[in-house]
Amino acid sequence: MNHILDAILAPDSSAEDFAALTLPESYRAVTVHKDEADMFAGLSSREKDPRKSLHIEDVPVPELGPGEALVAVMASSVNYNSVWTSIFEPVSTFAFLERYGKLSPLAKRHDLPYHVIGSDLAGVVLRTGPGVNAWRPGDEVVAHCLSVELESADGHNDTMLDPEQRIWGFETNFGGLAEIALVKSNQLMPKAKHLTWEEAAAPGLVNSTAYRQLVSRNGAGMKQGDNVLIWGASGGLGSYATQFALAGGATPICVVSSEQKAEICRRMGAEAIINRSAEDYRFWEDEQTQDPREWKRLGKRIRELTGGEDVDIVFEHPGRETFGASVYVTRKGGTIVTCASTSGYRHEYDNRYLWMSLKSIVGSHFANYREAWEANRLVAKGKIHPTLSKTYTLAETGQAAYDVHRNLHQGKVGVLALAPEEGMGVRDHELRERHIDAINRFRNV
Repeated sequence: MNHILDAILAPDSSAEDFAALTLPESYRAVTVHKDEADMFAGLSSREKDPRKSLHIEDVPVPELGPGEALVAVMASSVNYNSVWTSIFEPVSTFAFLERYGKLSPLAKRHDLPYHVIGSDLAGVVLRTGPGVNAWRPGDEVVAHCLSVELESADGHNDTMLDPEQRIWGFETNFGGLAEIALVKSNQLMPKAKHLTWEEAAAPGLVNSTAYRQLVSRNGAGMKQGDNVLIWGASGGLGSYATQFALAGGATPICVVSSEQKAEICRRMGAEAIINRSAEDYRFWEDEQTQDPREWKRLGKRIRELTGGEDVDIVFEHPGRETFGASVYVTRKGGTIVTCASTSGYRHEYDNRYLWMSLKSIVGSHFANYREAWEANRLVAKGKIHPTLSKTYTLAETGQAAYDVHRNLHQGKVGVLALAPEEGMGVRDHELRERHIDAINRFRNV
């Protein structure tokens, strides 16, 4: 891999130089093993330790197919789907790989006894397959994580509706937590020139997810003046929702779990903040019973912060713990938009507060290429900023996933792959200097 890194670091390497590079037979990658899928049987989610299941090992470079690209990964990041993969919840990802492998002879490559994980990257194109015209070797790119086949008509209005829609590095193999990744060419987007490799790798999944969920017409369709309740507003997903609300003329009501996280929201420009730990909200009396009095107390607190208004949109992702409260506090005719369920998938709410007040629940999952491109464009223009708080080496990915699993992190945590150190890859130093405080605000807490 050294000759590839040398070409990337050299200031005058051309597309021809990259195309002439010899590809290695193998590369280092973060993997889980199929024969260890039951290693945490009988343990609670919290007891499952990603440091025990994630491996760093050499794996063969995959065959390059039509419409695909091999990318030298300079940096990646840890998302919650990497945590799910590492603890084999809600199911082992090898079930996804087996199903994908049955689709075609080319897809069969993904069905292996190991799974190279990771759904973000920033790096450099090494090779493109037949039919790829928009990208060439040497291009500096980031990748979004939507993998689609588009052989069905269903996906051609919104590619997220493709029956063969998958999340790369989670439901497919050869992900971004590695020195080389295999992607479809329609996952590629230009790397922001003012960001380092690790900063550019951080927004991908969560930024695109937040954009579709909150801004897009496929999600909540946020408009100027909306009040938006954002759970986990300083976290990997919520921090982008907070930025989109502020940039779009809405008012975010940021729910956080500590004063430190409240300070991060203030640094982003938010003023309406609820520290749920300090105010001791307990939405469940026990495992089976919610407490509507706590919903009402939250609604009252929101109105104190908004001048008497309820929220137009609730940005939901905790799931079971908060969903009943989310439905209750939404204004008449408002929208609860939900993705993920980090506290549990079985949501419970009082339907009277939904149907009689004409509220809507909208399910949202990642983003289509257009939405991901628009979200990335805002990053490239310096309108939305990465929320990177800490960076690990590839060998430390297990610890990084552990920290995310235990919520010991702020914003996003990055992982250096081929990049030998932090701070590399900046091309537009003037734009970076204009936004340096915003770029670093999650690091300086």
